[in-house]
Amino acid sequence: MTLIAPSMLAADFLHLEKDVQLVNKHADLFHLDIMDGTFVPNISYGFPIVEAIASIAEKPLDVHLMIVHPEKYVDRFAKLGTQMLSFHLNATDKPAQVLLHIRETGMKAGLVINPDLPVESLYPYLHLCDYIILMSVFAGFGGQKFIEDTYNRIRTLKAEIDRHGLDVKIEVDGGVCPDNAQRLIDAGAEILVAGSAVFKASDPAEVIAAMR
Repeated sequence: MTLIAPSMLAADFLHLEKDVQLVNKHADLFHLDIMDGTFVPNISYGFPIVEAIASIAEKPLDVHLMIVHPEKYVDRFAKLGTQMLSFHLNATDKPAQVLLHIRETGMKAGLVINPDLPVESLYPYLHLCDYIILMSVFAGFGGQKFIEDTYNRIRTLKAEIDRHGLDVKIEVDGGVCPDNAQRLIDAGAEILVAGSAVFKASDPAEVIAAMR
């Protein structure tokens, strides 16, 4: 089953509760982008916002760290009630240790790569992952144009996962919308992250339904 994970970075922060309830009612996961202004050139939001969302969230929190030294914050996100925690492969010198740490807290562990890193760079770590996020834009800013090569990258990664009989889900983040959702699913994606396509729509619930 395909899971839809609206990206809260595109939500209306003046009326955040309304958008949280939208996800509770119509989607499957809360996708939370944490940016530090160092690993990526943008800054998003921190623990107070995550805590506020967690306090009324009825769906799991899928936290995507775009920060240096992600290992410093694993325990804190676990305490907030995060169910899924991912970080970028090139954000730490010890990705295997960070993945193990995440799993030890009871969270699902994910690795993320930008479009300029080959999917093969993930292969040594697949057995430690519960999911992989393939960025279909460059991490750091919302509203970018979807990169078409993403379909091939999903198929390549999916073939490697299947070859080893692993249970690793593929999540796609960036430029996802009803127009490309079916092709992403056909290629092997199981979790679709959509920000602007959902929250900037006149009828967000309809967009989520269309992506399903």
